[in-house]
Amino acid sequence: MTTKKKQPSKNQSPRRVGNAVFIRTVTMHYTGKIAAVSKDEILLVDAAWIADSGRFGAALASGTLSEVEPYPDGVVSVAAGGIIDVCDWRHPLPRTAK
Repeated sequence: MTTKKKQPSKNQSPRRVGNAVFIRTVTMHYTGKIAAVSKDEILLVDAAWIADSGRFGAALASGTLSEVEPYPDGVVSVAAGGIIDVCDWRHPLPRTAK
């Protein structure tokens, strides 16, 4: 008997380890790959602070951001209490200052 592999839901939360994301908080924006998730934080690697996304919808669609400041070691912890939303980032993570 063969078992079917469960297909991920299109409505699955982007808060998954290994997922590249764009996070908006009450004061800042970030991109990065989720390394860990807890009730208190999301730990990002290959992370950057996005000083200016430009037009938000266009940035998500194209991957083009107006101002980027990568974390030198690429690691940041984002406090869960300040998160407004988390979106899938379907582009290469920005690692060069712009």
